[in-house]
Amino acid sequence: MIELGGQTTPQGDLIKDVSEADFMAEVIEASQTVPVIVDFWAPWCGPCKTLGPALEAAVTKAKGAVKMAKVNVDENQMIAQQLRVQSIPTVYAFWQGQPVDGFQGAIPPSEIDGFVDRVVQAAGGAPGDEEDGLAEAVAAAQEMLEQGAATDAAQTFAAILQEDEKNAAAYAGLVSAHIAMDDLDQAEAILNGAPAEIAKTPELEACHAKLDLARQAAEAGPVSELRAKVEADENDHQARFDLAQALYASGQAGEAVDQLLELFRRDREWNDGAAKTQLFTVFEALKPNDPVVLNGRRKLSSMIFA
Repeated sequence: MIELGGQTTPQGDLIKDVSEADFMAEVIEASQTVPVIVDFWAPWCGPCKTLGPALEAAVTKAKGAVKMAKVNVDENQMIAQQLRVQSIPTVYAFWQGQPVDGFQGAIPPSEIDGFVDRVVQAAGGAPGDEEDGLAEAVAAAQEMLEQGAATDAAQTFAAILQEDEKNAAAYAGLVSAHIAMDDLDQAEAILNGAPAEIAKTPELEACHAKLDLARQAAEAGPVSELRAKVEADENDHQARFDLAQALYASGQAGEAVDQLLELFRRDREWNDGAAKTQLFTVFEALKPNDPVVLNGRRKLSSMIFA
């Protein structure tokens, strides 16, 4: 038991084993109010046996300011694939449904407390004035980008990076702004030049997916023609796949996911599982708490485990 605000709280409320069945509830939804650190591990992983307990100790010491979810990748391979966990241990931190920090591999115990502190601060846990100002600037630039002012957003993100060159959110925002401006080569150059410390963060991994989809969009055919081909032959899998690409390119992500799910339902092995791969790319490019992602993942899970 630990003390939290004068109340006694079971450690089990802070640190839980999480599966595919409750990942949405225990991580995405729970992180709307408290940041959640997700530890991807496996029983055969030596470094995991050291990192896991150290993380648990740091989370416990935070006294409720952060929670922890432990995901056994051997038993929950779909989650690992969706989040592109390529090696273990991998640790992601979620706040309000979005990944805000993370690392791969074991890190020294001295760095674990610092990681947990950063996660708490990302959720509003009394950051310093300078950090708070940069966070507000990032939020303002992201709002510019969402409203279509990509050039202004890019300038703001670039200014933030002059103050903090390892700000993953600003770096990802700058890449996204160039993608929005159709300057894909520059976006790729910026992405490839990211500092090593943030190159594998969830924000920049999402940018890789956005860039892949943007390059596909440049070759996508007209939606009306592709839709007519699919209606003429519902088993024309290539036409349906192309239609999904064109729909995403035209800003219709939800319908694109629906077409990919239908393709997966009809033939999940078509073109080496292209529908599933493309779904994961779309999910990674969008925000984790986007309704398109949440609904799409649920539907895909129900198909896989039916």
